[in-house]
Amino acid sequence: MDKILEAVVMSSYPNNVKQGLVRRVIEAAKQPMDSEQCWSMLELSTKLYLTGDTKYKREIGKEVLEVYGHYHPEEFEEFFNVRFLLSLLQEGYGPLGKRSHYVLDYIQLGLQFVSESPSANSIFSLLRIEVLRKVCERPSPKQCAKISKLLTQHPQCIPTGKHQVLFCQQLIRCIGQFQCVSEGEEAIMEFLEQVNKVSGLLQRIWRTQTSAILPSLKELFTIISSTEEQEAPSNALASVVQFVPLELMDGVIRNLTNDDSITDVQMMTAIGRMIDWVSWPLGKNIDKWIIALLKGLAAVKKFSILIEVTLSKIEKVFSKLLYPIVREGALSVLQYMLLSFQHSHEAFHLLLPHIPRLVASLKKEDSNSATSSLEQLAELIHCMFFRFSGFPDLYEPVLEAVKALPIPNEDRIKHLLGQNAWTSQKNELACFYPRLVSKSETGKIGLINLGNTCYMNSIIQSLFMASDFRHSVLNLTEGNSQPLMTKLQWLFAFLEHSQRPAISPESFLSASWPPWFTPGAQQDCSEYLKYLLDRLHEEEKTGKRIYQKLKESSLMSQAVEHHYLNKTLIEKMFGGKMMTKIRCLKCLNVSSREEAFTDLSLAFPPPDRHTRGSTSVLPVEQIGPQFIEPPENPSQLIGSPWIQRKAPKAGDPAAPPVLVETLGLQETGEAANPLRGDAVGMDTAKDPLSAFGEQACAPKDSRSVPDLINYFLSPERLTAENKYHCEKCASLQDAEKVAELTEGPHYLILTLLRFSFDPRTMKRKKILDNVSIPVVLKLPVLVTPEETEEVCQCGKDRAAPGSGFMSVVYDLCSVVVHSGISSESGHYYCYSRECTDTVPHGQPQDGTPKPASDKQLDFEIQWYLFNDTRVSFSSFESVSNVTSFFPKDTAYVLFYRQRPGRQGCLLHEALAEAGRMHSEPSLHKDLMEAISKDNILYLQEQEKEARNRAAYISTLPKSPLWWRDFDRDKDDDNSSGGCSPAAGGGGSGSFHGLVF
Repeated sequence: MDKILEAVVMSSYPNNVKQGLVRRVIEAAKQPMDSEQCWSMLELSTKLYLTGDTKYKREIGKEVLEVYGHYHPEEFEEFFNVRFLLSLLQEGYGPLGKRSHYVLDYIQLGLQFVSESPSANSIFSLLRIEVLRKVCERPSPKQCAKISKLLTQHPQCIPTGKHQVLFCQQLIRCIGQFQCVSEGEEAIMEFLEQVNKVSGLLQRIWRTQTSAILPSLKELFTIISSTEEQEAPSNALASVVQFVPLELMDGVIRNLTNDDSITDVQMMTAIGRMIDWVSWPLGKNIDKWIIALLKGLAAVKKFSILIEVTLSKIEKVFSKLLYPIVREGALSVLQYMLLSFQHSHEAFHLLLPHIPRLVASLKKEDSNSATSSLEQLAELIHCMFFRFSGFPDLYEPVLEAVKALPIPNEDRIKHLLGQNAWTSQKNELACFYPRLVSKSETGKIGLINLGNTCYMNSIIQSLFMASDFRHSVLNLTEGNSQPLMTKLQWLFAFLEHSQRPAISPESFLSASWPPWFTPGAQQDCSEYLKYLLDRLHEEEKTGKRIYQKLKESSLMSQAVEHHYLNKTLIEKMFGGKMMTKIRCLKCLNVSSREEAFTDLSLAFPPPDRHTRGSTSVLPVEQIGPQFIEPPENPSQLIGSPWIQRKAPKAGDPAAPPVLVETLGLQETGEAANPLRGDAVGMDTAKDPLSAFGEQACAPKDSRSVPDLINYFLSPERLTAENKYHCEKCASLQDAEKVAELTEGPHYLILTLLRFSFDPRTMKRKKILDNVSIPVVLKLPVLVTPEETEEVCQCGKDRAAPGSGFMSVVYDLCSVVVHSGISSESGHYYCYSRECTDTVPHGQPQDGTPKPASDKQLDFEIQWYLFNDTRVSFSSFESVSNVTSFFPKDTAYVLFYRQRPGRQGCLLHEALAEAGRMHSEPSLHKDLMEAISKDNILYLQEQEKEARNRAAYISTLPKSPLWWRDFDRDKDDDNSSGGCSPAAGGGGSGSFHGLVF
């Protein structure tokens, strides 16, 4: 029968005729026959299958083998023996030089008929050894795929024990040498399928034997970190990583980055080749592994590796965004590389020539993937514009390309920059690296205490968090002839852009030091603040102006422009005006004097004075943190008690000022209080914010900031030794003195006068009374008849034709706290937040309130605690409760920011417009270069320190594989800060296609 079959197959008959004859032979084979005949047929079918020169012959050989394996199992088992298989695997089949490529397929076919036979175990044992030998010979991708298919269908043939680990390692070695021989689409798809079969086998082994994973990864790292190979390993290795469980990532990265046996060159080579893996299509989690290793290197301060790899690879990663199949992973890696490379603009600038072309290509593609990538890319670009401002000539083409795409807000930008910086990565060995600290997770930078200089640090941080003032200072032009303001600009710029966790304000301290301060001694922060603002004001006042943006933008009328541009920056930001009036109680003549102020010093009322009943002309209103609605009757006017008042009759006591009740929040059923909300008919039970508002209100017997302001503004009797010399009466007379605010500052600074001189001890003692601080308050400001019309047009609260008071709303933005019992000792720290306009740009500022659903409530704005080098997240609850928990820690200096739409609306509008034009302050190039150089210096310092510690760490007992999670944030009060050397080198690159 074998002769008949062979003659039919070799004949020249048409295939359909042959097929009919073969059918008859196969049907006959299903009948019983002697073993010799079976053996002959098996030999012939084996020959056809392994050496057939056509697919038809191989198919016939396969069909006959399957029939004999099914209907003659004993003879098939005898033929398919261990010795025959060993010969096939070691010597091959067919003539020399033309050995069959189908041996593995043949074995796979035969195994299904002997897997239950007595000889199966010996066959499996043989194959476990032979497949290991085969992979050690580095077979082609096609042969490797066949081995993987065989072992996947017959897992009994997979090597076990130590041989299994070795098999995995050798299989990874094979993958590292895979190359796609053709660039045709079909060849590429076939190559990808072969690689997936091989890596799929590894996944199967790792699932059942997890102990093989780490040795396999070690072998993988050995391959990609090798510097001896002339040819780079295949990117197909990326397919291996995608099957490693992500829960192992932290441990693997931790061990890699802290392994002292790995040289920098090896690590640089490895991470560079991993980044090339973004070219590998259909891979999962490859970007996560690349980013994890980059973060791990940042955590152990291997900054030189990161700099070199980023500059050499970022263009190649960027080019992969053109290809949808690898775009998602490439974009993730690009985002981290750019957002982490914050010490210099170099990496971003390498991409500038390529961005417009890529944006145009993505727009043309018009797919969901392209649209999503465009939005993410635009966000990334705006982050870089914010971080590296000052290059308008380079950025203009890029800005034009992305102008139609969404722009992220400043908070989002700072969040992205803060969480991705190299210096933000926590070091798992922090306990062994006491000097190697990470930047605060808040993204904010601390100030080093130079010896009892916390008073200055807390003031500087409060001024820095006054965003309008900070932006104006950062926009200061070069060559402004204002040395102190320039030093403040540099300090603010480093606080904004430095990679250090804390910087040294030594240069600014020496320039702003009040001459009467004693070096090394604790000082009064309020005294320092007054001196600093006065110095800055006088310096600009002498003719060296810095704030010309408003004039250039022609936002104001000439009259208003003259009024505001004649002011210095300090006056614009912190300057207010106050009218002091003294009325003679005999002749009723009133003398008045207006003076400017940059802060209000608030004394504490005497213990016997009940401040809640004080008779100020318009008591300060203390309200909850909600959006302030305009009054229903905008013509409501609160008149001055000294205007339109009839002269008292002889002998009558001085007529008391008109008491105006203030707006507040109270609990339902509470007795009406003159400084609470009953008078204005506010239904607090219906107010969803009333619970929070009560946090800002003091208990009945305690004091509040509005109490102190009302006491400050309340009339004072001048009698006895304090009698007033009346010019009209030409003699000393009893008089009444009152202070009225005539212009509210943009930033209101309040100093609580807690320190008084004790003649017994000859020292200044501290008033430790707890003072509740409202998050929002209203300040009474006097308006003149000339201002009334302008006030109404701007949507002012409580303003009308005639002369009277209006309420200006202020939001709390900083609180400087003094800890201690004396001004000559103790410690200062501050709570701050960035208050910005709640009305979004573009919304008509016509007094129309925002819908409740769109409100940005005040308690949603993040608070920060600045304590010298330490910066942490905080909350208003912490601010308001600090004295309750720590009686010696009391609020001392408060910063409030005026809300828009109130007094000074033209200035607000101008500042808002300037903010839109310059929301990302452009620093001049000298300053940007200094920051970049100092960032590089800092990275070098950290890396050097890490290397110096390596010897110490290597002497420690070896840790187990899964290290304990030392996830701690250790601040370093001794970190150095400053400005000096070195910007990195350049580089160029071009777009490349996908590499297989």
